[in-house]
Amino acid sequence: MNIWKRIGQLSIGQLIKLSVLFLKHPLLIIPTLRATKRTFQICDKLYGTSHHKRNRANAFRHAFWNALLCKYSMKMTKNKQKSVFWAQKVTDLYEKVTQNDKLDEAMDVHNNAIGRICFLNTLEENEAEIVEKLNKMAKNAQKIAKIEEIKENYSVLVYIEE
Repeated sequence: MNIWKRIGQLSIGQLIKLSVLFLKHPLLIIPTLRATKRTFQICDKLYGTSHHKRNRANAFRHAFWNALLCKYSMKMTKNKQKSVFWAQKVTDLYEKVTQNDKLDEAMDVHNNAIGRICFLNTLEENEAEIVEKLNKMAKNAQKIAKIEEIKENYSVLVYIEE
């Protein structure tokens, strides 16, 4: 899905919430948009459109998006903790405003956190190495049916459907 199309689907209230966040941190707008665009480019190349479903490809996308948000924003923040905090703020707000069902939201939030942890563990690695690592994690992702199962799989990517 095109990022601008997704933004166009948001309500006025949701757009205001996103706008306020970016107005407080204007220097992080460009890195955030670049990370988001790059995430979709890589996911489209690797998975076609399947990463828009509730599957392993989606788990990869959320983790990779967070890793890239951290990596790209660190060029501005010059601080890994600030970059991780920014990625969490952006993605947590995104999950709130998109209003998915509870299991989907929990899955996405979990996979987002895995991506931020991946960033912290791969600070010196390039994008291709991060893609390779997260792709391996996606292949080993655990299928879940209930939110409680996410806690049992705290260190791995999770997905809902094949």
